Amino acid sequence: MPKDVSNDTETTMIRAQATRVSRRAVSTSTTTVQVKEAKRKVKTTSKVTTVASASTSNVTQDGDLDAITTAQLGSLEHDTMGKSWLEVLKGEFEKDYFKKLKSFLETELKSNTVFPPLKDVYSWSRLTPLDSVKVVILGQVCHSSSSSWLCLTSFRIHIMMSGKLMVRLSFSVLPPTKVPGSLRNIYKQMATDVPSFVIPKNSGDLTRLAEIGVLWLNTALTVGAHKAASHSGKGWENLTMEAVRAVMNREGSNGVVFMAWGLPAQKTCGKLGIDEEKHLVLKSAHPSPLSAHRGFLGNGHFRLANEWLQEKYGDDGTIDWTVLCG
Repeated sequence: MPKDVSNDTETTMIRAQATRVSRRAVSTSTTTVQVKEAKRKVKTTSKVTTVASASTSNVTQDGDLDAITTAQLGSLEHDTMGKSWLEVLKGEFEKDYFKKLKSFLETELKSNTVFPPLKDVYSWSRLTPLDSVKVVILGQVCHSSSSSWLCLTSFRIHIMMSGKLMVRLSFSVLPPTKVPGSLRNIYKQMATDVPSFVIPKNSGDLTRLAEIGVLWLNTALTVGAHKAASHSGKGWENLTMEAVRAVMNREGSNGVVFMAWGLPAQKTCGKLGIDEEKHLVLKSAHPSPLSAHRGFLGNGHFRLANEWLQEKYGDDGTIDWTVLCG
């Protein structure tokens, strides 16, 4: 498995917070508390698996936590987004829609539970650099529950599950979370298309595919607890569509494969105006248990993607779907 970069990312964010808060520590005791708290977090990051929520008043006062959260949110993109994506998306951060999105998130963070953890909102960008993208699989929005949350494509409380957190990729989950029905159907189709593919029994982690060029991208990157699609229409869609455009317009590329499962993903592809002379767009029903038998199972998408990639780029350009079997 690849090296887990989440602790390093969180440490970098918290050190940045400590620096920013220190500069403001001039005359008030409240600011002194902020500095001490931020520095304490740097020393204990490797041991921490949750971020304090509003209920953890024994750690810090609500005002101090709000200040730290605001600092995290303010530098989130520069602290956690992969460099290749940061370069092409940085112009979006000054646009009105993005400023409104950040304002919305700040309000949400101060009053509700939001997923995923700040450090994981842009994990897709670190796992799959822009130049490595071969296949784009569009999810829709994040869905949350009380014990875990799934992405079919968050901040005050990190949900801990046996010391591990959900991967922030569309359709992906981490143990011990049960593999959801949509992903089970994705595995079934992979096994049909790739004879050597062995369906993982207990793992829904798609990280290894992300690292070899499969961009699992949700259109909305955060969600409120128990409020499915609650962050849709707040601005995330503008940013993620711009990310897809960056893939479409990448210099020196002969094209990529887009998999659009379900009507929302297909509508997104339609809005993007994908050049189907350059790129391959594969459409079918969604892999959800409610719709998979209406066109997803049997669609041959994983086989068709590799046939197209091989024709465009040779054997080295295909996706080894079996990396999930190890």
